[in-house]
Amino acid sequence: MSDSYTKQPISLAPMVDKTDRDWRWIIRHITKKSLLYTEMITAPAILRGNRDRLLSFDPLEKPLVLQLGWDEPEALAESCRIAEDYGYDEVNLNCGCPSDKVQRHDFGAALMARPEHVARLVEAMSAASNLNVTVKNRIGIRSKKSNLSLEDYSDLHNFIKKVSSAGCGKFIVHSRIAILEGLSPRANRAVPPLRPEDVYQLKEDFPNLFIEINGGYKTYDQIDEALSFVDGVMLGRIALDNPWMLSQVDRRWFGSDNSDYQHPTRRAVFEAAVPYLIHRAEEGASRGVLIQPLMNLFAGKKGAKAWKRALTEVPSAGPEGFAGALEGAISALDLSLLD
Repeated sequence: MSDSYTKQPISLAPMVDKTDRDWRWIIRHITKKSLLYTEMITAPAILRGNRDRLLSFDPLEKPLVLQLGWDEPEALAESCRIAEDYGYDEVNLNCGCPSDKVQRHDFGAALMARPEHVARLVEAMSAASNLNVTVKNRIGIRSKKSNLSLEDYSDLHNFIKKVSSAGCGKFIVHSRIAILEGLSPRANRAVPPLRPEDVYQLKEDFPNLFIEINGGYKTYDQIDEALSFVDGVMLGRIALDNPWMLSQVDRRWFGSDNSDYQHPTRRAVFEAAVPYLIHRAEEGASRGVLIQPLMNLFAGKKGAKAWKRALTEVPSAGPEGFAGALEGAISALDLSLLD
């Protein structure tokens, strides 16, 4: 088991159709220290698909983790070799996604029913490259279809014990169970009750492991409380709904308080974002997708609704008018809001 895992106290969760390379590029101008993750990418997609489109990233995004989904050791091992070639800092195995599509292929949260198999996957992935392999899982799973209930702390303890024995030294644990039938992925992020005490107990039982908690963290005080029990906190939807809260992360939890540290401003983010987004639009990236990371930068502030209205009109300007429309949306703001 390597001790060189990325051990940032704050990370931002992998989210399908959200945490793409352009979102990460924008977010990196708000927090330079937080650990970022890709969306979950399946091993077959990497082996058979357009690798550059799936895996390319700007070095600015580092440190960066590739999250993989699948249940076959050979495919996952080869994906790890490829990830190392692309320059990722770490690889994460998804054992927490409850979507129907993922379940049909028997990976994601369904893997929690097979801890011995997950251990074999981790062994194969770890042997394939020099990258450390981590696991993101739930505290348990329930399936009426399979007459399966692995919801007790003892089940979670058993899973962590078996997988860590294969060499995994870092676990990111969503403190809800996953209900595998009858709930959408969105509902699975909200309906099952949070049980952070189970994750805290893991850290007590496995003090040598890096234990990170995920699930429902929205305020600085909540994060501070969690960090008194575990090693890290992974932030999810709050990074989408109110990304500017991340502007305090580097100073508050990474000790970025020296005289050279410059607190980010929205003005600086936009000054960097405009030429970047124009360049990406010229490369063929969807203009509608490109503006999404900017949508909620004014969440909770006066003028937020007007800003979102103006920004939604930008993509309709077409390729030739994209740059002017983007700059026009920004210029329509009360400039005092940018600081």
